Amino acid sequence: MTTGETTPETDVSSDDVYNLDRKRVAQILFALDRDDRDTLVDLMEPLHPADIADLLEQVNSFDRGRLIRLYGREFDGDILSELDDSIREEVITALNPQVLAEAVRELDSDDVVDLLEDLEEPQQEAILGALEDSDRVAVEQSLRYPENSAGRLMQREVVMAPEHWTVGQAIDHMREAEDLPEQFYHVVVVDPRVRPIGQVTLGRLMSARRTTPLMDLLEETFQIIPADQDEEDVAYAFNQYHLISAPVVDDDGRLVGAITIDDAMIVLDEEHEEDILRLAGVGDGSLSDKVSETTKQRFPWLAVNLVTAIFASMVIAQFEATIAQFVALAVLMPIVASMGGNAGTQSLTVAVRALATRDLTGANVWRVIRREVLVGLINGGIFAVVMGIIGVIWFGTPMLGVVIGAAMVINLVVAGLAGTVIPVILDRIGVDPALASGAFVTTVTDVVGFFAFLGLAGAILI
Repeated sequence: MTTGETTPETDVSSDDVYNLDRKRVAQILFALDRDDRDTLVDLMEPLHPADIADLLEQVNSFDRGRLIRLYGREFDGDILSELDDSIREEVITALNPQVLAEAVRELDSDDVVDLLEDLEEPQQEAILGALEDSDRVAVEQSLRYPENSAGRLMQREVVMAPEHWTVGQAIDHMREAEDLPEQFYHVVVVDPRVRPIGQVTLGRLMSARRTTPLMDLLEETFQIIPADQDEEDVAYAFNQYHLISAPVVDDDGRLVGAITIDDAMIVLDEEHEEDILRLAGVGDGSLSDKVSETTKQRFPWLAVNLVTAIFASMVIAQFEATIAQFVALAVLMPIVASMGGNAGTQSLTVAVRALATRDLTGANVWRVIRREVLVGLINGGIFAVVMGIIGVIWFGTPMLGVVIGAAMVINLVVAGLAGTVIPVILDRIGVDPALASGAFVTTVTDVVGFFAFLGLAGAILI
């Protein structure tokens, strides 16, 4: 290749490389308007199911329904798995029952369970009725496990082998089997009671001699997941121990399924997304939610913020006379409150994330609190000097600079303390720190900031 030539990949911005091609989307919508099914299928054929799901999420409800009906029998079951929960039910309703049945039959049991969890009973019955008897029984058994548990997350299809087998026997078994999982990474070795005692990676299995006993190839890292374990704990185990897959057992320790890394990482991603949304007080909303749903989700936390703002205003009201004598205080108050709020949010975000990843524990909590307080003290001191100088230059009153500087130090120290301690306390009493910490930390920093600033102003300037 000569200098200056570029491949198609280099022409694509790194920000857009995995985004839907806007030209293709426009062509798909044009084919839809012309009712041209052949062109529509040709355009969508190269797309990954995740990209088709993105397309369905991005178009409006009217176009979504038309696209589903025109695409018809080409609709793939994996598209349903990739769809956002908020529109999945709408898509299932729009699908032809025969197309839906065919799409669902292509899915592994864990994907079918994921589909069924959030659907109404009539739609659940329609999907269950489309499955073969053995698959339906497996899915119904998974649905009996608690919501958000490993039993709901696992796939029932699992490759197992007795402990006395050799590599050759295991390979022959897999070649002859007609119902192997579409994706798997291990062969689970079980005892006569079907209790997992280890697992062998496919890489080691295929590279070993046929006469090698499976017991000689067992992985060193082996984790067994109870079926009733919370899926958040499952995701943590996969991330902590670098697992690719893990067997799931019932109350008697017998193998009932397996969880693979893709499902565990989806849970981990959902937990991260949930924490971010809750820290912002927007619940579990998505871009596909209706206006009424989004309003209902956000209203409670806006109401809580209103109450905390009124409480902070009541603190300000106690210093009306001071503010009346020094109007400059009203100008500078937002600076103190804003700096404290931002510092508190920084500490809060670090603490909530550390609690979620279990890095913040009883063993290091006091060290973390001390660190955040010292960070607040140092930053407070630096910005106190800056604001002190600005206060003197702006208003020509040296003592006003001293007041705002001292208030800045106090508020940033308290912000670091509150941003760490409040989520830890909420976590200890069983309240989700991501859900409730923000309102408490904001209230503390506002009240302390106003009280310190106005209180010091009243004591020093009057």
